[in-house]
Amino acid sequence: MLRFPDLSALRPTPDRVRETLFNWLGQELDGLACLDLFAGSGVLGFEAMSRGARRVVMVEHSPKVLAALEANARVLAADSRLEIVRADAVRFLASSGARFDVLFLDPPYRADWIARLAPMVGGVMEAGGVIYAEAEKVLEGCGEWRTVRHGRAGRVFYHLMRRGEADGAE
Repeated sequence: MLRFPDLSALRPTPDRVRETLFNWLGQELDGLACLDLFAGSGVLGFEAMSRGARRVVMVEHSPKVLAALEANARVLAADSRLEIVRADAVRFLASSGARFDVLFLDPPYRADWIARLAPMVGGVMEAGGVIYAEAEKVLEGCGEWRTVRHGRAGRVFYHLMRRGEADGAE
């Protein structure tokens, strides 16, 4: 059983939203590199790993949350495909030389993180990469990536974005 710190900003992605996300991405992520930029509970990164992702990098700034991620990785017997990094999201994007096929982007709400990160995401994304984003409102896109599918579960708006494509609401 995974354990998470009791913090109000920590919002694990609900089961039915994860089910929709992995239906959109495809059930198998074999060979893909995934970046969980605001890892929080880590559920998206851990699920990507369980679905065959070649590499999963979880970035988290909070020491308390980072410790929980590391403990959960041990519980799940995560292997070398998982890397947990303590870093600020902006600094990580600015300094990472890695490229990713999938970016999970679920930052704290009401802090305008997605707009702040939009100019930087292209530097870490593969040409055909996709972004999955959660927010407190509907998003048109993030940088060059445009929302192609979206939904809502309670107060969570979730989006799948592809580079340069227009909205095809779900």
